[in-house]
Amino acid sequence: MLSIFRRAMKDQRGATAVEYTLIASLIAVAAIASMRTVGAKVTNVLGSVGNTLS
Repeated sequence: MLSIFRRAMKDQRGATAVEYTLIASLIAVAAIASMRTVGAKVTNVLGSVGNTLS
């Protein structure tokens, strides 16, 4: 069991996968935050247009 753990610690491929996962998750969080902001602005614009038309 200890030898498997040592081999896993020396393997660099797993570290690269973790780094890519962290980068992807940070991009996803940033995208969600920006979509919420843009979504709120679009909702306000469409509400204004709707009020003007009615």
